Amino acid sequence: MSTTKSKTNLHIVAYPYPTAGHIIPLLDLTHLLFTRGLNVTVLVTPNNVHLLEPYLSTHPSSLKHLVLPAPDITPHTRLTADVRALRDLHYPILLQWFQSQPLPPVAIISDFFLGWTHYLACELKVPRLCFSPSGAFGMSVAFSMTRDPPKNNDPGKDINFLISLPKVPNSSTYPWWQIPPHYRNDLEADPDWEFHRNSMLANFESWGIVFNSFANLESVYFDHLKREVGHNRVWAVGPVLPLEGDLIGSATRGGASSVPCHKLMTWLDARLDNSVVYVCFGSRAVLTSKQLNVFATALECSGVHFILCVRVPDDQGSILDGFRDRVGDKGLVIKGWSPQVAILRHRAVGSFLTHCGWNSVLEGLISGVVMLTWPMGAEQFTNALLLVDQLGVAIRVGEGIENISDSNELARLLVVSLDKIKPQNVRAKELSDAALSAVKGGSSDKDLDELIKQLADIKKLE
Repeated sequence: MSTTKSKTNLHIVAYPYPTAGHIIPLLDLTHLLFTRGLNVTVLVTPNNVHLLEPYLSTHPSSLKHLVLPAPDITPHTRLTADVRALRDLHYPILLQWFQSQPLPPVAIISDFFLGWTHYLACELKVPRLCFSPSGAFGMSVAFSMTRDPPKNNDPGKDINFLISLPKVPNSSTYPWWQIPPHYRNDLEADPDWEFHRNSMLANFESWGIVFNSFANLESVYFDHLKREVGHNRVWAVGPVLPLEGDLIGSATRGGASSVPCHKLMTWLDARLDNSVVYVCFGSRAVLTSKQLNVFATALECSGVHFILCVRVPDDQGSILDGFRDRVGDKGLVIKGWSPQVAILRHRAVGSFLTHCGWNSVLEGLISGVVMLTWPMGAEQFTNALLLVDQLGVAIRVGEGIENISDSNELARLLVVSLDKIKPQNVRAKELSDAALSAVKGGSSDKDLDELIKQLADIKKLE
């Protein structure tokens, strides 16, 4: 990415949805804004302040933060109720904060789950940018399902009822069980559902949309979204994750790992190039005992070297303990958070079994590894379709708890994924080159510069 500082004197507010998978990509984007001379105030809840540490140490004068109270929610709170609770608690605080600033920010950039900030921006008379931590295909599907909620007359019995989205390019279809609950029409009487729907629709009324993606990856969907919103203020500025050598990409980014980063790197250093499979299901997905047993058996039978990063319920810990004893030095097991970017960049890692969260997708793509897809929920099924069927860079191995692979077949695919002459390996290298080109003077750099220019033009008109 360009690192030429220009004295824009622009000050904006960045408001991520308060989970790590949403906060980190928006912080990565603010890092790029700092390198272009902007000042940013990031809004965080108390339990997420630690995620700011590597950014604060790198940009001590440009990065400010405002700690907002966390709503009274639990991990089991529905997304729709969570979004409404954030709005009810934060809207009056933010309104008062903006109005008390001698030089208030000139724009708000906020997560797509926080579409209600469009109305806050309207009240404050500043432009609101929607930040999508998902890709353009995922956003196209979300917009379609929000505008025309999927309907199933017998959702309790017919979980495989097919939903089609004819207005989205390539007209993908989804079985009912893959439709996220917050898009389903059977919740229409729920005021939280209606609030969330209106909040999502507000994203498309906002001044602009910023994607952590790049033009060559999803061009048909960027064109589609520009038609849907009726303007060209749709920018693809990714992948925003730090490039190799960037201090923000250090082992501490995102938190501490149960296996220290230096131990992971030492273990990988002792392995041959492209000989290790990295298995990770993100920061939130919790595996069932059936899924965990399939993975453990497949990894053990395959004979491949591996790093397995999982979250499991406390009562499943014994499965992992026995597995770890049996495989010995063949693999490492990480419980919880892992330094994923550092792992994927290592020369020894040849493939990546992923839940297809968008951050993981981009980290896998830019690292040039073949991906094995096992989406678990949300837009992950859409991301898997993009990787396997449209980009040809991945191999489908499972889906949620409904389509669980046979352990022998999964073991075979783990071995196959390390074969460097497979078409997916060639495609992985091509897409890695395309991603790096986009952020090194290419389309993503140009989109980010154009976005800043348009914000500066608005400020001049004030």
